[in-house]
Parts: sequence; structure tokens; C-alpha cells
Amino acid sequence: MGKVLVTGGSGFIAAHVLNVLLSRGYTVVTTVRSAAKGNQILAAHSDATQGELSYVIVEDIAKSDAFDNAVKSNPPFDYVIHTASPFHHKFDDPVKDILEPAINGTTGILRAIKANAPGVKRVVITSSFAAVANADSPPAIYDASSWNPVTWEEAVTVRTKTYRASKTFAERAAWDFVDKEKPNFDLATVNPPLVYGPIAHHLDSLDKLNTSNQRIRDFIQGKCTKEMPPTGSFIFTDVRDLALAHVRAIEVPEAGGKRFLITAGHYSNKEIVEVMRKTHPELASRLPADPIDDFPKNVYGYDNSAARKVLGIEFRSLKECIDDTTASLLELGAYSL
Repeated sequence: MGKVLVTGGSGFIAAHVLNVLLSRGYTVVTTVRSAAKGNQILAAHSDATQGELSYVIVEDIAKSDAFDNAVKSNPPFDYVIHTASPFHHKFDDPVKDILEPAINGTTGILRAIKANAPGVKRVVITSSFAAVANADSPPAIYDASSWNPVTWEEAVTVRTKTYRASKTFAERAAWDFVDKEKPNFDLATVNPPLVYGPIAHHLDSLDKLNTSNQRIRDFIQGKCTKEMPPTGSFIFTDVRDLALAHVRAIEVPEAGGKRFLITAGHYSNKEIVEVMRKTHPELASRLPADPIDDFPKNVYGYDNSAARKVLGIEFRSLKECIDDTTASLLELGAYSL
């Protein structure tokens, strides 16, 4: 099937990407920040019989030469899936802590591939709906041509825009690199909104959950009975569909040179609560009794036709996604306060 380098293998999304790749018979090398994290991944996939899995340590993705050795391989890599990027709101310096790691990590790996991995045919980058969305003035319909208009000045002065800007600038830098450097590979990006789904990676604690799944944890633990959090982004995707989209993006020739909006459709926190009440009635006393519906009447539309037609993704329903996510978090002990 080929050999794939996956960056950031200990992450929520990357763990599912590894599952899909291994199930399809790929040989996979993943980058991790420490041997401990790498060994946790190997232990989690000890029964992976179809594909092969190993890891390489990349301690700091923001360093200019971070990936130079990681991309060297014998036999050589055929594809690279780059999922590693910082996502947190607890930062002191927006440039050093968020913007530079995202941008430099992306351009750094592309430079490393061009210089050291001539066999790579395609690179797939995990971007985000954050690089698509215009929160201040949303269009009627978002599609693959939509870009976040955030400026550098906003990124460094408006804390709520820093992460969105990091994804926007990192993806733009990737497309600019391919356009100007004319490397041996082509590029595809996947742009998901909030991502829910079952946990496939090692978690030290439920405090380390990805941001989207923290909402489900909080509902399970009864933290929102008095006040519902705002939905924020009104489109979602299931992590398993997103993982498949990454892999299909290396497999489908027509995916090269394209952005893909990966979303199953509209939703709201009220709908999440209603699904949880039906699928897990034992949680009823911990869920908001009368959840506020903040779904706007004039909500923006979306065009996910490229993901469906080019990548062949059949998106899971909100019910299946939230049911499985809730079950996964309960297995991890989320019910205990």
C-alpha cells in the first residue's frame, strides 16, 4: 500500500488516522515528542497485523530543522500526513507559543520533504474550519474557496483570534510553498470544524481531552445543568470520518491541489443534549432539563460536496457520533465526579 509518515501521532485525530492506515495495510511511521509517547502508541496498536507501525522523536516542531531526519527513510516515504499543530488557549506569547509553532512546523516539514524525501508524492495537512470561517461576517455558504480574513495584527492582539489565525497562516504558508517552490509532491488540506468522536489515543486524564469532547464530558458530569455553554461553531464532524478523509486524500489522485471542508452538517449543543438523553437515559439527571436552543435562524450554509464526491466520505449522523463519544468517555470514567 505504501509508506506514510504521520506527524503528531499521540493526538486525538492522528490516533484515528493511524487506525485507518494500519487497517488498510500501510507501513506507518509517526512522530512523537518523547519515547514514552511513542511506546504508548505502539502498545495501543500491538495487535496491528495488517500494517506496520514505528515512531521517530521530534521534540519541537517549531525548530527549522525539526523534521529533517524524520522524513528520511529506507524504504522511502510515499506520503506524509501532517496533523501536528498547537491548540490551546493557555499561552503567554501568541507569536512564540501559537503562531510560530504552527507556521514554522508546517513550512519546516515541507522544506524537509523537498530536501530529503524525493519519493513523497503527496502531503496532506490537517488544517481547520478556523482557516475557513469569517466569524465577523459569515457568508451564506462556506466552501473550499472560503478563507478566514484575519490579519496578523488581530492575531497578536485579539486573544480569541490567535488560534484561528495560526491555522489560517499555516495553511496559506503551505499553499504558498507549493506554488513557489514547485516541490516533488502535491498538497491537499482537510478543514474540519469541531470534531467529536470516541477516544483512540492514550489519555493521562480527562482534563487532556480535545476541546470538542470536553463539552460531552461536562454534560456527562452535570457541569452544565444551570448554564448551557454557547455552541459556537454550528457544524461538526466525527473524528472517524475525518481520519478516513485524511487517508482518502492520499489515495485519490484527484485530491491533489484541493482543500476539503470536512463536515457532517449542522448541530447545536441543545441537539447534543437531546441525543445524550435518548441514547444514555442513565445520564438524564445530569443533563440540562431545558437546554437553550442557540441555533440561529439565518445560520451559514456549507458545501461538503468535494469530501463526498472526491474522497467518497459518507458522514456519520450526529446521533451516532454523540452516542459513541458518550460511551467512550463513560468507559474512561467520565461519570465519576
